[in-house]
Amino acid sequence: MIGKYVRTSGRLIGFAWVIGSAAVQYAVTVWLAGKSSELTARAAWMAQTSRRLLAALNIEVTRHGQPPRHGLLAANHLGYIDIVVLGAAQPTVFLSKSEVRQWPVFGLLAACAGTLFIRRDRKTDVTRFDEAFSEVVQSGIILGIFPEGTSTDGHRVLPFHSSLFAAAAEAQWPVTPAWVGYEVENSPAGGTVENDVSYWGDMTFGSHFLRLVQLSKVRATVVYGQPLMGEPDRKQMARMLHRQVCGMREQYRPAVATEPVTGLTAAVAGHS
Repeated sequence: MIGKYVRTSGRLIGFAWVIGSAAVQYAVTVWLAGKSSELTARAAWMAQTSRRLLAALNIEVTRHGQPPRHGLLAANHLGYIDIVVLGAAQPTVFLSKSEVRQWPVFGLLAACAGTLFIRRDRKTDVTRFDEAFSEVVQSGIILGIFPEGTSTDGHRVLPFHSSLFAAAAEAQWPVTPAWVGYEVENSPAGGTVENDVSYWGDMTFGSHFLRLVQLSKVRATVVYGQPLMGEPDRKQMARMLHRQVCGMREQYRPAVATEPVTGLTAAVAGHS
């Protein structure tokens, strides 16, 4: 029990140190340097910060395949840690729900990184972002999206919303599918992916983050598929990418129980 408290305290101190030093770095290399409007500078800062956060939270990442060099990255979604795991590989601007902007610490990080915040209750928001999507892609930065539209406990991949692929289909941008999965190290500290790593359903940020930092170690797996491009039908594109991600999940997921702990129908209204 004492070891758990010591580990948790150490993680929180390490996390605070990374956030504090990242804020100073942003102020010096981005804000004071007059680069606040440059997505490349903000995304590069976030990529470096993400790598430091992975170390502070003791999250080990194994990657298979090649991260995209251009266009969109479409991945399944288990929670806010996905952004850190995926963003550590390369400068990436993510599309996220507007509520994330109000989260403590992570909301500020997301805003500084140039995240595009979308109102999920407004269907017109998707078309409103076409110009913003173009700015990101034409800047040579990867645009990361989570086309399930919500986060889950990781036991299945929900259907992809095709509206997010409209700009890619029209402009013929490559879209790279990716699957993200997690394992929790088996230790006296306990913990499960469903309850302590995935952030979904009616979970609240503060209590979830405290459970996350108590875990001994988290192993993340990221699998990149073959980029899809030249498909003019966004609905067909969504189906094809979804099949690829489901296939990668079947191939690389850990040998654990495959049935969900709780129903995913409630998660559709949850977090992204």
